[in-house]
Amino acid sequence: MTVAASANTAETRVSSVRLARIERNRALIRWWLYGVCALILAMVVVGGATRLTESGLSITEWKPIHGVIPPLSEAEWEEELEKYRQIPEYQLINKGMSLEEFKFIFWWEWAHRLLGRFIGVAFFVPMLAFWVTGRIEPWLKPRLVIGLALGGLQGFVGWWMVASGLVERVDVSQYRLATHLTLALFIFAYLFWIARRLAPLPKPDDEERGRLSGLGRLVLCLVFLQIFLGGLVAGLNAGLTFNTWPLMDGRIIPNGLLVMKPAWLNFFENVMTVQFQHRMTAYLLVVIGLALAFSSFKASRRKELRRAGAHVGGFILLQAVFGILTLLWMVPLSTALIHQGFAVVVLAASVDYLAVLKGPFPIRG
Repeated sequence: MTVAASANTAETRVSSVRLARIERNRALIRWWLYGVCALILAMVVVGGATRLTESGLSITEWKPIHGVIPPLSEAEWEEELEKYRQIPEYQLINKGMSLEEFKFIFWWEWAHRLLGRFIGVAFFVPMLAFWVTGRIEPWLKPRLVIGLALGGLQGFVGWWMVASGLVERVDVSQYRLATHLTLALFIFAYLFWIARRLAPLPKPDDEERGRLSGLGRLVLCLVFLQIFLGGLVAGLNAGLTFNTWPLMDGRIIPNGLLVMKPAWLNFFENVMTVQFQHRMTAYLLVVIGLALAFSSFKASRRKELRRAGAHVGGFILLQAVFGILTLLWMVPLSTALIHQGFAVVVLAASVDYLAVLKGPFPIRG
């Protein structure tokens, strides 16, 4: 064997070892991000329960560190209840609430905040460990730092939401609630996108991307729009009104959609209009989602992309069924939480579709 051939063989061996190491590191990081995404899903469900049990205003202070410790004595419980007695929700809705009744709503909000803190630790500590041990590729580091910053922002937005219900309102602002929910799911989508593209996906097909990427992006945008509109519905308790389907107030297009002045206010504060636009966007999503699934089967021979398209169309259709049942049954806790939690699954399917279409992150250097 010549010297040149020996050098080439050694270089190939080194490249293979390096490639295997990068793939192992990517697998570790990918499964860590999947775990964080699962925690965000749990957070969305717990947040929904906190909202539906009217527990979100039970803790009237923001203590990012000390707030992890709940009341430990009867005197501390009485102190927390006394703080709650000072806000409009207690004075106008829950006046005379017993300590045991207060504990029920307190524990929901405390669990919601504790889970948020746990997600922060579950993201930061492994990221630091991977960083120190050299497992994170250089191009990935700023992307993970952005994820950490978004998590910090979400904590601030959560308190900004709660603060809106402590002074002049008996509940939180629907604008802030919708923003809080949408940001949570944006963080989910951001991390899930990174995780999926760290997976050994099939190589992308330029022709498929040209035909299908526009439709895939449209679905993702509509999913985010529907999530925001769902936040408005939750913030206004609009799901407790007009509990019929397919008619709404006896009509396909009900009267009274634009009774508020100026007209744009109806889309955010008119209970009828907010529920109507949530319904209409759901119908549009079903049509576009099924079109994406059909187009994927027609335009692609890759089973991975066909399967991803089928997931998008099927999950959107199933989510519509959950939404209808939640409405008809007047928002029972279990069904409403399934509807809210499954929205995250629909979002994950939409992100996964685009990731399969795009292919894995290239190995650089």
